[in-house]
Amino acid sequence: MNTSVNGAPQWHLQPEANRTLVTLSGDWIAQEGRTPAFPAGALKDVPHDEPVEFRTDQLGRWDTSLISFLWELKRSAREAHVNVDTNTLPESAHKLLDLLPEIPPEPTPPPPHHFAPVAAVGQFTLDTLNEVGCVSEMGAAAARGGLASLVGRGMMRTVDLMSDLNAAGPAALLIVGVVNFLVGAILAFVGSVELHKFAADIYVASLVAIAMVREMSAVMTAIIMAGRTGGAYAARISTMQANEEIDALQVFGIPVSSYLILPSVLALAFTMPLLYLYGCLIGMLGGFFVSYIMLDVSPLGYFHETIQALPLDQFTFGFIKSFVFGTFVGLTSCRIGLKAGRSATDVGIAATKAVVVGIVGVIALDAVFAVIANVIGI
Repeated sequence: MNTSVNGAPQWHLQPEANRTLVTLSGDWIAQEGRTPAFPAGALKDVPHDEPVEFRTDQLGRWDTSLISFLWELKRSAREAHVNVDTNTLPESAHKLLDLLPEIPPEPTPPPPHHFAPVAAVGQFTLDTLNEVGCVSEMGAAAARGGLASLVGRGMMRTVDLMSDLNAAGPAALLIVGVVNFLVGAILAFVGSVELHKFAADIYVASLVAIAMVREMSAVMTAIIMAGRTGGAYAARISTMQANEEIDALQVFGIPVSSYLILPSVLALAFTMPLLYLYGCLIGMLGGFFVSYIMLDVSPLGYFHETIQALPLDQFTFGFIKSFVFGTFVGLTSCRIGLKAGRSATDVGIAATKAVVVGIVGVIALDAVFAVIANVIGI
């Protein structure tokens, strides 16, 4: 029976013949905020040859707050060289108390921080080269899996590939179209302001066409897919990592590169060139919309000038860039998802990191392609 006032947790220390009795009563619930603390020197007057036992017939409900109190009591008894008989406690409390160490571990001091910029740059370089090697190895494994799938020996499922193709292709048409339309309209507006001064309004069509086909459509589409699809890939794979689904695939001998990575990379590699072409057309339409309103350019004249300004090699170069961008976004996003942690927070971190790496990487690769185009004279 609980004899405490309003069920409040109470304890009482009482010396008896050949023992010291600790009476526990009341409800020991942490959320109620009424758990008493055990004084550090409460057992200093207890004889060393007398054990400390417990009486719990008046104990009500309890949770870990009681275990915390008992742990403090055991620590004080150890410092006072007094034995504690935990067998008189409830069986569940006795088992939980036995799981706790006699001496709490000392907190590990944080490692000293030394200012070493050269070592930091070197470590960053080594980590970057290691990640480049891992991504390259993962891409090679995915390529081998793709070749095996062509001869019917791969582990890639067609349903996974079709699902990823739908997510990376038709489902992305709206956002890709809206962004490229606005980019084309902005290019036409900015170009018309300057070209109108020289009575060269018709060359707005050439400006929009070359800018969209050569740079803007490929880069903007890749950035959109890095934020939309690349982040989704990283979040999906990191969630599987947290749920130990990746471990299960490895236990069953299913290669992750063929089963998970290959459909994702192929989906982006196949759809990016098509989305690039779609973005070029929509961007030119946006440029025509602004030119028709502001400069009174005829549709036939705008179409003729666009055709004259675009040689075929510009589209070829754009297709190659889009394919590389899609492969890069797919591989890096899957790699970031695979190396993520196993908590819910790590899923969000992996998705954010995949978006950042994808956008920065696409812009860096575009700079490399710009140098290559200048060297080969495109």
